[in-house]
Amino acid sequence: MNKNVLLLACCQGLITTGNILLVTISALVGQLLSPSAALTTLPVAMQMAGLLMATIPASLIMAKTGRRLGFSLGNLVGISGTLLGVWALRESDFALFCVATTLIGIGIGFATLYRFAAIEASDKPATAISTIMASGVVAAILGPNLAVWVNEVYPALNYANSFVALSGLYVLALLLLQGVRFTEVDPHTTEAPARTLKEIVAQKQFQLAVLVAMISYSVMNFLMTATPLAMHRHGFDLADSALVIEWHVLGMFLPSFFTGKLIERFGARVMILLGCVLYLASAGINLLGVSHWHFLLALFALGVGWNFMFISATQLVSQTYAPQERAKAQACNEFLVFSMVVASSLSAGFLEATVGWQTLNLWSMPVVVAALIATLVLSRGSVTPARLPAG
Repeated sequence: MNKNVLLLACCQGLITTGNILLVTISALVGQLLSPSAALTTLPVAMQMAGLLMATIPASLIMAKTGRRLGFSLGNLVGISGTLLGVWALRESDFALFCVATTLIGIGIGFATLYRFAAIEASDKPATAISTIMASGVVAAILGPNLAVWVNEVYPALNYANSFVALSGLYVLALLLLQGVRFTEVDPHTTEAPARTLKEIVAQKQFQLAVLVAMISYSVMNFLMTATPLAMHRHGFDLADSALVIEWHVLGMFLPSFFTGKLIERFGARVMILLGCVLYLASAGINLLGVSHWHFLLALFALGVGWNFMFISATQLVSQTYAPQERAKAQACNEFLVFSMVVASSLSAGFLEATVGWQTLNLWSMPVVVAALIATLVLSRGSVTPARLPAG
């Protein structure tokens, strides 16, 4: 096992644990503190907005300063957000809480590049991506249970102690990060010319990868964010929704132990199509009922579908740029993907409160079908690595 990939996987696991903890409680905090139902998921949306704001600067900062300093800066911003979150919750200040989740989102925005750093540190991209994503298995178990345990054993107003635990996770990730040897690229040491962003985006493989990542992540985030609210509305408590989120995140990351091998054997195109089928199955299960088992099975299928689609998309996009082009290509990819995630987060609470849980699932189906059709049209046979500049 590549030591650098393993350390990055540990860092990713800690950050993901924090993300799942946030997903478990943020919408409930919003429901408790927000002045209206329409603003219930605003803290989640602000977290995603912070992530979006960080996508382009994070890539460009790392191109200038290197991966270690860039990732460390992101972690420090995230830690400041967790501490502000503790203060905001103790004061029951909804606006300040939204600022805190924005800072946390900025920190997460830097951390989204862990998977690209792992690719650069390994000669087996699919395996490296899978290793990074597999760290989420620990997060799937630890995140929701940490949210419940902290607030039961150390009760505090408005889930404030959850953010104390969150700061501890981020500090630990920052310490582990210092042991990673990153593969840095000096653009002045290569004779190969870098293409313009327009030329990179013009590739069909880049377009397919970004489109699949956008749809898979936004639809998944849309339904995941609305799930605790829908379950609360149907009489389930925090422990019930935490169990569903736990199984959802297990679905997101447990397949990572073999997804890389499946991509190598069957190709990214087949795995994306299989992911689309699982998304449609998830929506179908939710349309059939609102029992605890309906929520659990549907969200688990949604997680597995996301794993297949997002890992495949990440591998595809990593094949469309040369080392000296990585900063602008990765920044463009992350910005486009997470702009849709922000929109899904902001709309989830309002739509769940107005049109209902099952209608949300019904509306998600045509979007997934669009991803399925785009995969068939843009791939046109086996998806192969894009032609990169010589050198």
